[in-house]
Amino acid sequence: MNTLSLVPLYRSTIGFDRLNEMFESALRSESASYPPYNVEKKGEDDYRIVVAAAGLAEDDVEIQVEKDVLTISSAKRDAADTTQYLHRGIAQRAFKLSFRLADYIEVHNASLKNGLLSVELVRRVPESAKPRRIAVNEAAQKLVAVDKAA
Repeated sequence: MNTLSLVPLYRSTIGFDRLNEMFESALRSESASYPPYNVEKKGEDDYRIVVAAAGLAEDDVEIQVEKDVLTISSAKRDAADTTQYLHRGIAQRAFKLSFRLADYIEVHNASLKNGLLSVELVRRVPESAKPRRIAVNEAAQKLVAVDKAA
């Protein structure tokens, strides 16, 4: 069975219809194997992506967020390198890694140290999106009764 359908869940959920599309695109795409990377959960709302970036400088890496997709990429090195390699074990090819970010996840910081690119992410839920208690009061019911009497 190659398809995953979330249609039965739609009966009790609202606004999750794009979730099915997200699963389908994840199943279609191949997972990137280069460069190696880790996705770490540092705390309740803190995450980190660590990418092995051996031989890359800060100017060689581009980090971009667009429409809740974080993209980390590096272009192919210039052919101006005239070094003659007897063995070349450190890959320096172009790459592009994409990560879909959940709601309210923001890129907090990025650093390149000791051949590892670290991208710090944090979930910042605005006050308007946090759960709140709604008071039920009788004033609204009395107001309706007054309007009917008029």
